[in-house]
Formats: sequence, C-alpha cells, structure tokens
Amino acid sequence: MRKRVVVATLFGLFALVIASATQHLAAAPPAATVRVPLTVPASMRSAPPFDVPRSLNVPPNFAISVFARVGGARFLAAAPNGDLLVSLPGASKVVLLRPDDDDTPQQFDFATGMSKPHDIVFHSYGGKPYVFIAAEDAIYRFAYTTGSTEAGARTTVVKDLPNGSNGELKGNYGHTLKNIAIDSQHKLYVSIASATNASPSDLAANPKRGAIYTYDATASDQSATSGSLFAQGLRNAEGLAFVPATDDLWVVVNNRDQLRCPYDLTIPGTNATCKAGALDARYVDNHPPEEFTRVRDGGNYGWPFCNPNPESGMDDMPFDRDYENNKDGSKLNCDTADRISKGIQAHSAPLSVTFTAGTNTPIFYRDGAIVGLHGSWNRTEKTGYKFVYFPWDAARDAPGEQQDLVSGWLENGNAWGRPVDAAVAPDGAIFLSDDGAGAIYRLTYTGTIRTTWLPFVGD
Repeated sequence: MRKRVVVATLFGLFALVIASATQHLAAAPPAATVRVPLTVPASMRSAPPFDVPRSLNVPPNFAISVFARVGGARFLAAAPNGDLLVSLPGASKVVLLRPDDDDTPQQFDFATGMSKPHDIVFHSYGGKPYVFIAAEDAIYRFAYTTGSTEAGARTTVVKDLPNGSNGELKGNYGHTLKNIAIDSQHKLYVSIASATNASPSDLAANPKRGAIYTYDATASDQSATSGSLFAQGLRNAEGLAFVPATDDLWVVVNNRDQLRCPYDLTIPGTNATCKAGALDARYVDNHPPEEFTRVRDGGNYGWPFCNPNPESGMDDMPFDRDYENNKDGSKLNCDTADRISKGIQAHSAPLSVTFTAGTNTPIFYRDGAIVGLHGSWNRTEKTGYKFVYFPWDAARDAPGEQQDLVSGWLENGNAWGRPVDAAVAPDGAIFLSDDGAGAIYRLTYTGTIRTTWLPFVGD
C-alpha cells in the first residue's frame, strides 16, 4: 500500500510540474519593460552614437551589449560554431565576426565582389553545407567549411535579377535589395520587390516585381526569367522564413506610402471627414498596415490594387480598394485577394523574421518570431525603431499579439539607431543588427532559466 501511495504522490507532483510549465509556456513571455544601460566596450565608445551613455528597454532579467561596430550592418546568419555572418550592401561584401577573448570580435571578409549583398542563408544538400547570399542582381552559392573565415568556391544560382542598373528602370529602383529562403526540397524563394511605391507598371515587368519567384537551389546559371511565379501582390516582402520543421513560408512586407482615402469616411479616432481620394496625414499615419503574413503558392496579396483595412483588428484583415489604382474594382476584386494574417503599425518598416523554435533562446521565447522594425518616414509621429516578438498562437497557427523585445532607439522623436535583423547564437544569445548606429548587439538572459526545459519558478 505504501508503494502505491508513494507512486501516486510522485505522479501527482509530476502532473503539477507539467501543468505549471504548460501554463507558463502558454502565456505571453515578459515584454521589454525594464530600461537598462547599454554595455559598450571601451574600444567602441569613440564614435557616435556610443560616445555618450545609451540605454535600451529589455524584458526583465535580460542584458544588452554592443558586440561589434560594423557600418551598414544588415542581415545576419549564425554559424553552428558561433561565427556570425553580416551583410554589408554598401560595402559590397559579407563579413564574418568571431568572438574573441578581447572585447572586440575578430572580423574577416567572408565573401566579396558582389553587388549589394543582402540576405544570407545556410543550407545543405548532397551531404555538403553551403552559404547562399542574395545580391541585388544574382543569388550566389558558396561552399562552406565550419570554422573557415573565407567562403569557398562560388557558383551563380540565379543571374540577371532586376536591379537599378538594368531594364526600363534606368537606375530608379526603390527596393533593389533581395531576400531569400530555401525549403526542405531545395527550392529557392526569391523576393523581387517593387521599384515603385504603388505603380501597376511593376506588374508588367518580366519577372514581375512585387512578387516571389522560385528556382532550383542546386542548379546554376538560371535566368531570372526562368523562375516560377510563387506569389504576387507583395510590395516589398522581406525576412522570408519558414516556420521551423515545415515548408510554411512567412514574410513581412513594407506596405505602400501616401495612401489616399478609399471612400468618404470618418478618420478613426477623430471627428474629421476624409473625402474619397483625399490625401490626409491623419489617415496616412495608420494606413495601410505593414504585413506579417503566410504566403501560399498562387497567392495574390493585393498590392497595388487592394490595401488591408485594420479597423476591425490586425488579424485576417479585409481589403479596401486602392483609390489611385483600383477605384472601381476592375483591376482586382479585393474579396478574392489573400487576406493578411497579421498587421503591424503602418510605416514601421518591418525588415526581418527570425523564428525561435528549435533554437536555444530562453524557453519562454522559444516558440515565436522576432521582427525588426526599421522605422518610419511617412508618418506624423515616428514609429518602429525596435525589435518586437510575436508568440506563436498554436490554435490559429499564426502570430499572436505583438510585444516589444528591445526598444529605446527612438528618443523624443529622434532615432539614434535603426533595427534590421536578428539571429540566435548556439548558446541562446540573440544578435541584433542596426544599420543606423552601425552596430551588432548581443541580448542575453541573466535569469535562472536558460536553455533547458524546466518548469517556470520565477526569478
């Protein structure tokens, strides 16, 4: 009888532990509510903006420091051995940063000789690892050896992608930087963004702009025009990423600017009336939302004919007709467009998506997505300039409510930094890039629960 009591008691305690952990994991993790000094090594304090003390807002029990000064730092990719790759479009290269015993990491030119390299993806096939780099005019594949500070042999996977120096654009290409993703079947997805704010002329190009095309990641010298159209209506899709362990593609989108009122309406939050076709800053400030959305094969996400309407909430938003391009609905029936999964405050300029499942981030941030918000220009009051986190809503298989992960780059209407991308290191630290301050930050958890699966006991 005593054995049965002991077993029952142990089972009950185990059940309580599981219930406690499950309850904690189901809840939203803590947001950026604590303002902390930004730690800056002495060797990095001589130049702005770190020549004066800086602080940032982070979640409880987190610390943040400047890991490296890298001018124009954009997209990141963490290697399995802890090296960090950083794209520098302005310098036409990708550099490798390696932590050192010194305060300053070692820096090496990993890959050079490319035109505005941007996105970086590690991908293996045939038993061999590769690094794929998206330049503005081509996608390159480099042989990769763990620990090497220089990329191996280079192969051109896709050539002649539209950019500012070719085609009918004559140098006028507003979104020439490219973003990529590769699925489990070695299919390469390339975002070819619009050259304009909201002109249907982008749709007449070959390949279409404001679209995502697919290619064979294992092939070479594929023409840009040989790709398959995967999805369209995405003005500037960035941060292409798959939900871990799936081929479910998600992107963030920089939506259009200077949106005119689609019909006579009362501007939300005011008593002011906006006539159809009028350009009113009070309406522009919050329309249209930026987009964080699932992308399907054959999908059309509206741009430049339909704009998501956030008035009933930021989930699964319906569309309004674009007054300039689709006033009578003849160009696209907005009811047939693929609804946007999750909206983000208009003009925040989201640039990146980093899923945290399968990484060593602290357990309560390990089932969601980090998005970098670069910051606004087309808004009366500036917005963005922060990294946000979306816990994953398993019931909807979609992002939950947005919360701040790191903020504070915007002070009294002035921004001293512009967030871009995030990457998770093997030890669970989160690297964050900032092309305004020319910096890579390292966000680390200092509490008692780190990377192992344990019930939450608080700190």
